[in-house]
Amino acid sequence: MAIKKDSMYYRFCLYGFLKNQRFFDPFIILFFREMGMSFLEIGTLFSIREIATNILEIPTGVIADAYGRRKSMIYAFISYIISFAIFYLFPRFYVYAIAMIFFASGEAFRSGTHKAMILEYLRIKGMKDKKVEYYGHTRSASQFGSAVSSLIAIAIVFYARSYRPVFLISIIPYIMGLILMFTYPAYLDGIQEEIKGRWKQRVTERFKRTMRDFLSMFKSVEALKAIFNSAIFDGFFKSSKDYLQPILKAQALLLPVLLYLGEKQRVAIIVGVVYFFLYILTSLASRNAGKVVSRIGSLTRAINNTFLLGGILLFISGLSTSLNIPSIAICSYILFYILQNMRRPMNVGYISDNIPSTTMASGLSVESQLKTISMAILAPIIGFLADKTGVGNALIIISIVFIALFFPLKVGKGRAETTG
Repeated sequence: MAIKKDSMYYRFCLYGFLKNQRFFDPFIILFFREMGMSFLEIGTLFSIREIATNILEIPTGVIADAYGRRKSMIYAFISYIISFAIFYLFPRFYVYAIAMIFFASGEAFRSGTHKAMILEYLRIKGMKDKKVEYYGHTRSASQFGSAVSSLIAIAIVFYARSYRPVFLISIIPYIMGLILMFTYPAYLDGIQEEIKGRWKQRVTERFKRTMRDFLSMFKSVEALKAIFNSAIFDGFFKSSKDYLQPILKAQALLLPVLLYLGEKQRVAIIVGVVYFFLYILTSLASRNAGKVVSRIGSLTRAINNTFLLGGILLFISGLSTSLNIPSIAICSYILFYILQNMRRPMNVGYISDNIPSTTMASGLSVESQLKTISMAILAPIIGFLADKTGVGNALIIISIVFIALFFPLKVGKGRAETTG
């Protein structure tokens, strides 16, 4: 049966498109370097963001399950908008730390919540068997949004001759995303039981009931493996992915093209164009995740194989950077991006097979929390290693750890495959 493309399908896709209008993404490390920061300071800011997200992750997931997912998404967009405004207005390291906390608040309210809304919609419509394909389509829209975003970012940096305005312009699509959340139907808030009594008692009881459901998922070995496998892979990816930018910048300055332009304009065009095609490819990868699983013949096998391949690609990229072969490093990084976006719908599908639908937002928030813990640890370590030994050697070291973790994190057949 083909995926039903009704109004909610297009709203889910529009959300993904608007959410990824982060014009700063292709230039985030270059932006911080423009502000005079070391890789360690950059890694520290990333770590602050992840630690703050980690602190807020569980309570916001519980709030989403107990009080409504739409409200969580509205709070997320408001937090993002405040963060972008601070980044633009106050270019100082310590103020950036505050901006990162607001950004983390947005991430915490959003992470797991919108995925849970999609999965709730599929459950209601009797399309749970299409979850990998459906989520792949919506993630494809997100990646297409990133591709469009990279082209807009080129124009912003080209004319402003600075990376700073990308944060100001990013506020516009996030206001549109905020408005979109008000159009989502109430039934996507999930199952919420009315509890009699005074307000404080109602709050306490709702948290207790949701937490009981939430803790029950840890009784399943399959659920734990699913969450850890997904979280660790994404943690390594997120903590290392932006190091593509300095590699691209070095390559851009070596190319004998656009020499009549200033350095920043040349870098903006070349980096932005590469990210445009990168996001187009990752969009196609997400859209075809279901086909890849079908071809491999097993969701479990697909998840395990892509985990190991991700570590190998990161190692190749680091080695190529150290050997001053940026073309191979860039190609390996692009494949790493494609792999992660192909893998993400697989993980969401596998996790949903092993977690009850009533606690889906909490379960996906736990997965996201573990991801933020790994990134909070890895980001400053990679930054320190990059300052001391170079970007290439830093990537080599963490990729070896990445590959070593494959063996304890291999997943087994989930409930759907076991009973199928």
